[in-house]
Amino acid sequence: MHINQKDTYTILGDEQDDVIAFASYVTHIVEKFRSEEHLIIDLLKYNALTLDELLHFLMVNNSQRGAKKSFVIVNKGINYDLVPDEMIVVPTIQEAIDLLEMEAIERDLGF
Repeated sequence: MHINQKDTYTILGDEQDDVIAFASYVTHIVEKFRSEEHLIIDLLKYNALTLDELLHFLMVNNSQRGAKKSFVIVNKGINYDLVPDEMIVVPTIQEAIDLLEMEAIERDLGF
């Protein structure tokens, strides 16, 4: 796993070629990051990500959001119309970072 820690967020990327195993691993290690960090999951290398594969991140997504932390998945290959409303998927890392900043502002304003 690639870990790129910044001041207010961490980007996690898969070094293998098994998105389901990566989702499982992220689910197990998220406790390490959740208390302090917003998370961006870099899945850009998966050009044909399926909804089934994406849904393996749902539990960690819900856990992270329940802790008032952002959780954004980055992927260009998914059909965005299929993504559940409770999950956020964007096509670039920069859009994920921008989204984290917007969510931080919303939390500061009490939304």
